[in-house]
Amino acid sequence: MPEQTVLVVDDEEAIAEAVRARLESEGYRVIVAFDGPQAIAAHAEHKPDLVVLDLMLPGMDGLEVCKEIQRHSWTPVLMLTAKTEEADKVAGFAVGADDYLTKPFSLRELAARVKAILRRMERMQAQRSEGPIEHDGLAIDPDRRTVSVDGAEVGLTPLEFEILLCLARDPGVVLGREQLMDRVWGYRDYAGGRVVDSHVARIRRKLGEDGNEPRFIRTVHGVGYAFQDNG
Repeated sequence: MPEQTVLVVDDEEAIAEAVRARLESEGYRVIVAFDGPQAIAAHAEHKPDLVVLDLMLPGMDGLEVCKEIQRHSWTPVLMLTAKTEEADKVAGFAVGADDYLTKPFSLRELAARVKAILRRMERMQAQRSEGPIEHDGLAIDPDRRTVSVDGAEVGLTPLEFEILLCLARDPGVVLGREQLMDRVWGYRDYAGGRVVDSHVARIRRKLGEDGNEPRFIRTVHGVGYAFQDNG
C-alpha cells in the first residue's frame, strides 16, 4: 500500500511536533502547518489522505479551513478542540469534520482515530462497484459519490454520505446508534449517540425531510434509525 500522508495543523508547535512524531512512528508521512493559510496551501500542494486540524488557529480558524478543504476535495478531517461545548463539535461536523478529539488527548487515542478514519476511507473506495440506490425520488450513486432528491443534487459531507449509504443498503432494517458507529466510524465513542443524532439530523435537513412524516429516514425511538422500506 502506498504511504499515506497526514497534514497536521496546530499553532502550538509542541503539540504539532508530538503528533508528527507519533504518526511518523506509525508509518505515515506527515506534513505540518501552523496556521489556516499554511494549512490551505499545504493541502493543495500535498493532497493528504487525512487532516488533523486544530479548531483555534490564527489567521483563519479551523472551521473556515475545514470548509475550504471540503469545497475542493473529500479529505477526511479529524478536528482537535480545547472547547468542550457540544455546539462547537456540532459546528465542526456541519462543515465536514469526520471526528473530533478534545484537548488534552492521548497520542495513542489520536493514532487510533487516524487509523480508523483511513480504514473507513479505504472501505468506501472498495465499495464503489455497487450500483445506484433509488427510492421515492432519492438517488444515491456510490460510484460518483452523489446524492439527489427529485433530480436536485444534495451536498453531503463524506461522513454524511456514508451514514446515508449505510442505512439505504438495508431498507427497513433498524440500526442502533452503536451499530452505526461500528459500521461507519469503525469504533464506538462515549458520546456516540449524540454524534450520530446530530449527523442524521443534518442529513434529514439536506434531504428536505419532514420531521413528522419522514420520507427517507425514520427514527425508531430508543433504538436508532432505519431507511424507509420500498415495500
